[in-house]
Amino acid sequence: MNTAEQTRQRILDAATEEFATHGIAGARVDRIAQRSGMSKPMIYAYYGAKDQLFDAVFDAHVIANGDRVPFTAADLPEYAARLYDDYLADPALARLVMWKRLERESTGYLYSGLEDHDLRHLRDIESEQRAGSIRRDLDPTDVWALLISTAATWAQASMTVVATSADAPEVHDRRRSALAATIRDGLCTQ
Repeated sequence: MNTAEQTRQRILDAATEEFATHGIAGARVDRIAQRSGMSKPMIYAYYGAKDQLFDAVFDAHVIANGDRVPFTAADLPEYAARLYDDYLADPALARLVMWKRLERESTGYLYSGLEDHDLRHLRDIESEQRAGSIRRDLDPTDVWALLISTAATWAQASMTVVATSADAPEVHDRRRSALAATIRDGLCTQ
């Protein structure tokens, strides 16, 4: 990684912590500068305005999640369990999603610019519906939304319990098992 890439990454890392903690409106570029060891003008030179920096942080986490957990429509329960693990490994992701939902996109599609990404997933779901492994009475968009939301049950935005890496391994195993069973029984035919 060259110096410019290292600088960009230090800024992104500091901005991730700032936005995940304080949201878009509450985040301060001066705190990001202090955390990253960069000057405010340097941050603006790399990313432009604070909103553009949030977009870069948000996209980096969402895209990284997709890269770390490739979608497999043929095994939705396993995919959901892998998502659970990824949400556990990247707690900032759920917080960034919630801040964007609260401060920018209160309704509708949240991932502008990634529609093609989701379209591929929806086509894979439709293909598995035709093959008979996913329920045909559910719209693929609803299958996708339920899959993601169910996998995020214990993520940072949970309405009940937030999972952490400090939880006992048997607790994580129990949750993965419950998650897989819920997806299998609710969305799959087999």
